[in-house]
Amino acid sequence: MSVQKDATKFTQNANEAWLTLLDWENKADFENASRGFIASREDPIIRNAAGGVALDLAAYSFLEEESPDTANPSLWRQGRLLALHHGLFKVTDGVYQVRGLDLSVMSIIQTNSGYIVIDPLISAETAKAGMDLVYKHLGKKPIVAVIYTHSHVDHWGGVKGVISEEDVKAGKVKIIAPKAFLEYAISENIMAGNAMSRRASYMYGNLLPKNPKGQVGAGLGQVTSIGTITLIEPTDYVAETGTKMIIDGVEMEFQMTPGAEAPSEFNFLFPNLRALCMAENCTHTHHNLVTPRGAEARNPKAWAKYVHEAIGYFTGKYDVIFASHHWPTWGEDACVDFLKKQRDMYKYLHDETLRLANQGYTILEIPEMIQLPEELSHAWHNRGYYGTVTHNVKCVYQLYLGFFDGNPATLHQLAPEEASKMYVEFMGGAEAVLEKARQSFADGNYRWVTQVVNHVVFADPDNKAARDLEADAMEQLGYQAESGVWRNFYLTGAKELRDGVMALPAPNTASPDAIRATPAEMFFDLMAVRLNGPKAAGKQIVINVNFTDRNELYLLVVENGVLNYSAGQQSDTADTTLTLPRTALDEILLGEATLADKQAAGEVQIDGSQEKLAEFLSLLDNFEFWFNIVTP
Repeated sequence: MSVQKDATKFTQNANEAWLTLLDWENKADFENASRGFIASREDPIIRNAAGGVALDLAAYSFLEEESPDTANPSLWRQGRLLALHHGLFKVTDGVYQVRGLDLSVMSIIQTNSGYIVIDPLISAETAKAGMDLVYKHLGKKPIVAVIYTHSHVDHWGGVKGVISEEDVKAGKVKIIAPKAFLEYAISENIMAGNAMSRRASYMYGNLLPKNPKGQVGAGLGQVTSIGTITLIEPTDYVAETGTKMIIDGVEMEFQMTPGAEAPSEFNFLFPNLRALCMAENCTHTHHNLVTPRGAEARNPKAWAKYVHEAIGYFTGKYDVIFASHHWPTWGEDACVDFLKKQRDMYKYLHDETLRLANQGYTILEIPEMIQLPEELSHAWHNRGYYGTVTHNVKCVYQLYLGFFDGNPATLHQLAPEEASKMYVEFMGGAEAVLEKARQSFADGNYRWVTQVVNHVVFADPDNKAARDLEADAMEQLGYQAESGVWRNFYLTGAKELRDGVMALPAPNTASPDAIRATPAEMFFDLMAVRLNGPKAAGKQIVINVNFTDRNELYLLVVENGVLNYSAGQQSDTADTTLTLPRTALDEILLGEATLADKQAAGEVQIDGSQEKLAEFLSLLDNFEFWFNIVTP
């Protein structure tokens, strides 16, 4: 294993400079993060189903020390707020939160006879640990409803740690979600789930040691848990702003916010409790408009509009705002100020990016030109612990104009590996590049070192000197980063340049429950993504599929190198007819059984050409999770 290096004098100076930039005397966040504390777990380790560590609450005890020169002081402060304040907290009468037991926060509302649980974390194990705290200190009562605020996995993955699917089917528990929740929860985590989960291992620092030179947090929360990701389909969907519900004596009023922080999301008010939940639309960080792990680009214009709407819609109806990350904000004046500055942060980035784009500046130029006004940037809850101005400006440009900057020179550039070989040749060979890059490193120009030495690595991935130098530069950039996400990306990149790709514990959102919940149409869309087009070219295969347990018929046709499907149709001239329950297909996909096993057990019937079916299956790619990122 490689050795983590010290901060250079340039990094030390860069981090010291932060101590004069922000209002370090303002301790309101620390007061709010600890307010209402009831208790935390006695055992700091939450174990997963395999006996491994799902989350270790003691792992961040080093954050009790003062900020070291290997971490941005602002990010260190955020890490202290998140890691050192964990457990069960009272928000207001009837409203409680479990914080610090996962990347996200689980909120609990007391009802006449039980509890409503909002956003049951990522893993069943951490969600159960949170409810154990609730039962121990507030009393064991039934959960009458679960609310998923939006479609991201850290807000539903632990649901089976708090309720059972049997109780939902029996009508004992409602699951409430915004319109189109299941579609987006599945599409994000299944269709591009392999690439997204691999990149998330960089984003959240899952592969890094937790210490002052490693992972100190992720900004939105400390780290993602590594447990069992579960999913139970909602029973009730909310589609319109103004929708009201009463659950076991607790009244709720909803505001729809699709296409802001998530494609399916809502805010909601508990008028009798005078508490407003802003989901993940307003938290104590500058959020991502496009997440570095990969997801649909988010529209800051819509995001700002929804926050503006919430300010007017809920005015005078609440005394506290809480969200699905971080700590609450109390007091009407403080809450309105919080909402306005979050709103205007996203609006400013949107409007300024387009103003400069309309003057002809490009996707790489504009991020170097925009800074938030001090009244926005100096608010601690607007700091870039998760999202950054640079990344979000590029998202706005992409949203309106795409990634192409309009210059024909960038219209059809060479692929990185091919271009890198030519760059290195033009620059006089690898040794000449490295000699100049080492001087740039000595001068503290780490951004340039990573950019130029990356060409040497992509031209010759076995060049250890190049890998080490690029890793050294990335490490210093990580030490300087205010964003937990950027720090984790840089330090994980440095680690894999030095040590290579290693299969370490990391969440994979394509969980068994997510696969089982995938509608047939989306499953066939995924199958079409897995179809190897070049191998399928020139072939024609027609397959009937009959899901006996759902009374669903599908016609699959491979031609022209693509897979198309039609619902409710069958072909009399199909090569093969596959008759099976959907549950059997799920077990095959999850590796719990083989097609031959199910056929031998009589659960699967194959009529027609087994050879054509085998040929079709041979055309489907399996995705390797541990693909290369910092090397070709």
